[in-house]
Amino acid sequence: MKRHRTTRSRAIDIAREIRRVIGMEEAALRKLKAAVDSSYERAVRWMLGCKGKVVLTGVGKSGLVARKIAATLSSTGTPALYLPCSEAAHGSLGVVSRLDIVLAVGKSGESDELNLLLPSIRSIGARVIAVTSDPKSTLGRSADLVLLTPDEDEACPLNLAPTCSTTAALAAGDALAVALMKLRDFKSEHFARVHPAGRLGRRLRLKVGDVMRSGEDNPVVRAGDPVRHMLVEITRFRAGAVSVVDAKGRFLGLVTDYDLRAAMQKGADVLASSIRRIMNPRPATVSSSAPVQKAVDIMKNRRSPFNVLPVVDRGKSVGMIQIHDLRARGL
Repeated sequence: MKRHRTTRSRAIDIAREIRRVIGMEEAALRKLKAAVDSSYERAVRWMLGCKGKVVLTGVGKSGLVARKIAATLSSTGTPALYLPCSEAAHGSLGVVSRLDIVLAVGKSGESDELNLLLPSIRSIGARVIAVTSDPKSTLGRSADLVLLTPDEDEACPLNLAPTCSTTAALAAGDALAVALMKLRDFKSEHFARVHPAGRLGRRLRLKVGDVMRSGEDNPVVRAGDPVRHMLVEITRFRAGAVSVVDAKGRFLGLVTDYDLRAAMQKGADVLASSIRRIMNPRPATVSSSAPVQKAVDIMKNRRSPFNVLPVVDRGKSVGMIQIHDLRARGL
């Protein structure tokens, strides 16, 4: 059996090479930013008013970029799908209707597999938006609208493997999708509707009331209770904190393990003190109807992230979220 000959690896500064590639892709994005014109705005308006769907297509690496753009559009409020050129040429083009917009991605605009489809798409009546570096190419001349992604040397040392060009095309697709999101006023609840699975989906779909400790499991003490009783309750509930309420259940504040340590470090006689003097009267809170994602954001997006979050509805303590409960649910 004939063996392939191996060649000795060239000695290179790997970190320097990685920086070179990233620098070239940065330069490509700067050129793309400068090339954005009214065509991009028109493309967004067309897709916003599209009565059908946005069909993405492309060949090779451009096809992979088109697939990703389709996925991003679909998940952010713009119905879209990816149609491989090879499948389209063998009957799947039937998925395209005259109400659709075809977003065709191709750096050179001269891929035979893609350009073969253009006359049929024209006869169907769908509009074509080309994402290409050459507006005078076959794709560019056949399109109703061209989104220019300026021609740039690839980071590949042979200037062959798509790198800078695919980065620019992908960024252009992301920009279109985000602009459409804003125009549609696409909110987190809409995002949750189309992302039911996974950690992100659970965070957006579940409400605080679904995961909080409530009823007998809600760690609560009254402001007039002895501090000794409060310490017993913090230990019993294993939450690391208790909500402080008045006789009518109205939320007054929060006492955490940290508050107790801080009081002792100041030399206070904790047992001889009062709960009101130890508690934090203005802690962050969340309502039971809020998405779990909001609770997660409150708990982590602070200078000092914390492990517990009181749940307060109409001024009353109704529950507590503990970080371990969220972790146990994969949130």
